[in-house]
Amino acid sequence: MLRVESQGPVLRITLDRPEVRNAFNDDLIAALTQAFRNLPEGTRVVVLAGEGKAFCAGGDLDWMRRAAAYSEEENIRDAILLAELFHAIAHCPAYTIARVHGAAFGGGCGLVASCDCALAAPEAIFAFSEVRLGLIPGTISTVVIPRIGAGHARKLFATGEAFGADLAHRIGLVHEVGDLDTLLEAQLKQILCVGPEAVTAAKELVHDFPLSKEEAAARLARARAGAEGVEGVSAFLDRRKASFVVDPS
Repeated sequence: MLRVESQGPVLRITLDRPEVRNAFNDDLIAALTQAFRNLPEGTRVVVLAGEGKAFCAGGDLDWMRRAAAYSEEENIRDAILLAELFHAIAHCPAYTIARVHGAAFGGGCGLVASCDCALAAPEAIFAFSEVRLGLIPGTISTVVIPRIGAGHARKLFATGEAFGADLAHRIGLVHEVGDLDTLLEAQLKQILCVGPEAVTAAKELVHDFPLSKEEAAARLARARAGAEGVEGVSAFLDRRKASFVVDPS
């Protein structure tokens, strides 16, 4: 259902339900949430991928069939669990990368938008497909709308139309399109050269925006005075590699 493999500072989380194109059910949602909330010590990057022909095709049919019989209160509890997954990914202290191939539909798009960086294969296909079932992309909207903006969301949420990697790139749902292994290698090399504490703090700047000028200044001051900031600046001035730089190989 879910493969979690730690390779030094890189944690690889792979959706492993290829027989249903890695669709969500209760167990997968719970396992993913736990994986992102309980990273091994020293994890600096999380790579999220899918096994088989698709990244994630949205909701599992059996799961949706059960949910159709739930009361409104039961549906609220169920939807909150999915929302908590997207929150766990978006607020993960490590840098998160979605490695997207094949289909990313419905909640699969929520996974993509929750990650800090999304890399897509040229043939990847996306859809906010909930309206095709008479539903709405409620839980994923909290991560998707900040990513693509209200204008694109209004059109794509309402039509449920499928769109390719080029449009996903133009609207900001994904950051780069191309050979996934090449793109991922470049991203890992980039992120493992920077301070891990600075990465977490930089992500918090975005989550907490807008900040007062006093709070923004205070956060910079804390970074400057911290051990990682002192080491980074000293390494730059001494023209040497900082101690937090890691070889991705």
